[in-house]
Amino acid sequence: MRLLRSTFVIGGYTLVSRILGFVREMLLAGVLGAGPVADIFLLAFRFPNLFRRVFAEGAFNAAFVPLYSRRIAAEGQEAADRFASDVLSGLTLVVGALTVLAIIAMPWLAYSFGFGKADDPELFGLLVLYTQITMPYLLFMSLTAMFSGILNARDKFAAAAAAPIFLNIVLVAILWFSQGESQTETALRLSIGVALSGILQVALVYWSCRRMGVKLRFPRPRWTPGVKRLVMLGVPGVLSAGAIQINIVVSSAIASIQPGAVSWLYYADRLYQLPLGMVGIAMGVALLPALSKRLGADDAAGANQTMNRAFELSMLLTLPAAVALAVIPDFLIGALYQHGAFTETDARNTAIAVFIFALGLPAFVLVKVFQPGFYARENTKTPMIYAVIAMVANVVIGAGLFFGGMDFVGLAIGTLASGWINTLLLLQRLVRDGLYAPDRRLFARLPRILIAAGLMGAALWFGGRALSPWLNQSIALDILLAVGLSAAGGIVYLVTALAVRATRTADLKGVFVRR
Repeated sequence: MRLLRSTFVIGGYTLVSRILGFVREMLLAGVLGAGPVADIFLLAFRFPNLFRRVFAEGAFNAAFVPLYSRRIAAEGQEAADRFASDVLSGLTLVVGALTVLAIIAMPWLAYSFGFGKADDPELFGLLVLYTQITMPYLLFMSLTAMFSGILNARDKFAAAAAAPIFLNIVLVAILWFSQGESQTETALRLSIGVALSGILQVALVYWSCRRMGVKLRFPRPRWTPGVKRLVMLGVPGVLSAGAIQINIVVSSAIASIQPGAVSWLYYADRLYQLPLGMVGIAMGVALLPALSKRLGADDAAGANQTMNRAFELSMLLTLPAAVALAVIPDFLIGALYQHGAFTETDARNTAIAVFIFALGLPAFVLVKVFQPGFYARENTKTPMIYAVIAMVANVVIGAGLFFGGMDFVGLAIGTLASGWINTLLLLQRLVRDGLYAPDRRLFARLPRILIAAGLMGAALWFGGRALSPWLNQSIALDILLAVGLSAAGGIVYLVTALAVRATRTADLKGVFVRR
């Protein structure tokens, strides 16, 4: 129940953030559309934003939380604060230096993620400028990730989960007050807003740490045994936790060759990131401290049960979302994005990408569930190896299909394939090494979850066909139709899931009622 409750706390704040994110994307689609300025801003935003997702959504927690938790248990709060202070000074020095170097080298570095725009000097110059402005976001997100790790190790998840809300608030405000301005001026303001939001996020989690009595100093950077161990665990953890995001960046770099493709894949990514953030990322963040404590108490059976419940709960919440995105992508994209500069062609191509990503959504979520099984045992090397294999598969499959004539569709298929490859490799290794064994309850409930999700999908398909003629009359009506149909699908799924015993009312009550 604690795991489920923690997941809902994180997922709840993530839902608020993602709803604001949808408002942001709707305004962005209306103001910038899917044209060249939109492409270069999204490339400039995605480059430092990659590191936000890598650090804030698993990598730093994977290395820091187990070490910090053990310091508290074995040596006390003062020793844990000393360790965190050493990490703070070292992290600031290293990431600060990398940020400055990246800003200086951006005229050359931009070729690595935006080479498709290099033949237009004006656009490429704007790409360099926008990325230089957004780069400090990397430093701010690294510090946010560290303070969030301290909070998560103490089972305090709210502030860290709420921090990304600031990004969407700032960008929504800029887009709202920039309507009627030139696209290049709006993109410049958005780039400044990205960096500003990073400062606000750092301030929130730092203030939360102070409220909890965490006493951090800023000593001279030292290569202590604790920092060395953190680096040894963190370097492979960065790669493995960011596999999906790195795949998306690679796909974006190739997609920049095809006009509009960067935007189509970006908007599709934003839609499937809603359930991924609410379920997969939230589950992974909540699961790591729970597993670390079980293993620290030599409770292998309890750790296995925790993994099984995480598997079950993640599929209970993910499969209906995946079915919905696969069944009514045209309806959702038409309702949410097809306004202003976002054309019918843009909506159709984005919907195709959403359908493909939906097929991989369960895999993307399960990666977040299986990785903590290694991280809690201070093993970040194995997930890194599998992440590299998945990334290579993504590049080979995606680039091969893209240049083979499938264009952006091939890139989406490459991302889909890499997600399932990563998931299956992690699962087979956990089972082979005796670190995880599926239990009878999981085998009993998964088919029932599939039945409930399938019936919900049928209801959504018929509902989408009935409501489609009402789309694109007004933004307010479109949002109402999208929310209403989604809510109706959710009710169908909940009733069906309870009827086929895919879940129990006692499980749902446990989220809101403390025993």
